[in-house]
Amino acid sequence: MSQDFHMRTVARVRSDFSSKFGVPRQSGLVDALEAAVVFEPEYRNAAALRGLEGFSHVWLVWVFDQAVREGGGKSWSPTVRPPRLGGNARLGVFATRSPFRPNPIALSAVALTGIEETADLGPVLHIRGADLMDGTPILDVKPYIPYADCVPEALGGFAAEPPDREALTVEFPPELLERVPPDRREALRGVLALDPRPRYQEDPRRVYGFCFAGLEVKFSVEGTVLRVRDVEAG
Repeated sequence: MSQDFHMRTVARVRSDFSSKFGVPRQSGLVDALEAAVVFEPEYRNAAALRGLEGFSHVWLVWVFDQAVREGGGKSWSPTVRPPRLGGNARLGVFATRSPFRPNPIALSAVALTGIEETADLGPVLHIRGADLMDGTPILDVKPYIPYADCVPEALGGFAAEPPDREALTVEFPPELLERVPPDRREALRGVLALDPRPRYQEDPRRVYGFCFAGLEVKFSVEGTVLRVRDVEAG
């Protein structure tokens, strides 16, 4: 018998990404990326986090709330074109991590660096390595349990190895780097080195831009070198 379940947003992420462009394609790829998990008012109860301080990592169960689907979110396709395969092959949606799924739910493992009790927001989780936009709704937080969640002999299918695009060399003019807050520079360099461009775009003349930490970062890529062209207030 078919059943529908109502899910509640228990928290939202606060990160340096105000749009999807530039967000790492998987969690943990840029460890220097810092973010916070802020609980919704009704869940700001420190008792709900009792014992979590003993874990180094957590799972975030979240929603692809910015994924635009045809049919107002009611339609779905059994196959998708993974960017990892160049968009030329179709695979089953349940064999991919595509945001365009019957239920737009995602799962990310992130490092838990601290739990802060604040006067206005209650308990806040500080995390690293997140692949989430600012404002992303969180459905649940679960502890990462190494003996159960880590499977060294697991097979990775078509994504068994890291992307074949090698890390880019980032050329960041000193006068532009100075416009970036010191505590965000390492994270930004990590994001740029991963090549934020869409998988299918290789035009060395094109200047791309994305928002990070309240700044608009513009860059171009030629070969394996990414050159930062400008950094402006977003």
